[in-house]
Amino acid sequence: MINPWEEISLDDYEKHMSLDSVRQLQALDYIMKEQFAAYPVETAPVLGVAGGNGLEHIDTDKYHKVYGVDINADYLRTVSQRYTQLLGVMECLRIDLINEAEKLPQAQLLIANLLIEYIGYGAFQRAVLQTAPRYVSCVIQINTDVEQWVLESPYLRAFDRLDEVHHQMEEKALTATMNKIGYSLILQESYPLPNGKALVRLDFARNEEILI
Repeated sequence: MINPWEEISLDDYEKHMSLDSVRQLQALDYIMKEQFAAYPVETAPVLGVAGGNGLEHIDTDKYHKVYGVDINADYLRTVSQRYTQLLGVMECLRIDLINEAEKLPQAQLLIANLLIEYIGYGAFQRAVLQTAPRYVSCVIQINTDVEQWVLESPYLRAFDRLDEVHHQMEEKALTATMNKIGYSLILQESYPLPNGKALVRLDFARNEEILI
């Protein structure tokens, strides 16, 4: 069966995410600027890159290689067209993270924003183990209303099938998931959204990095 994310148009997704009642695109842009600057690394995959929101914050003097990873080929084509200034640094990879984690390249920092919700903790563990990063920085959405985790908007019908792949996220459960594969929480920050929901950034370091 086709993954629901392969059928959602980028235009619908970005317009929904940037609505004043949602403002997740704007919040993620700010968070990604912080993520790219946070650690002494030169390589990073961005899992679930979508249309590339936040990639403008990549410092090409710092980063030698950034991978934009997504299951939707149209999203990746848009990233390539939008960010020509990252030519030679940015590489787009079409990967089904649930079934093809072994295709991920190794890198020093793994960024995964609003992605774990759609692949589950187990698939995310496999992605981290394959990438073997020193640091992992991810963003999850915390929902007060588990019955309606996608907000009302003119674009709501575009997301009808996401219930098939959505997993409810919890900070403690994600931290426990990462602990099991040798990563410890080093940062937790919450970003309130206008609708009563919140984005939570959780950063982890490989345990040997903490000991150094």
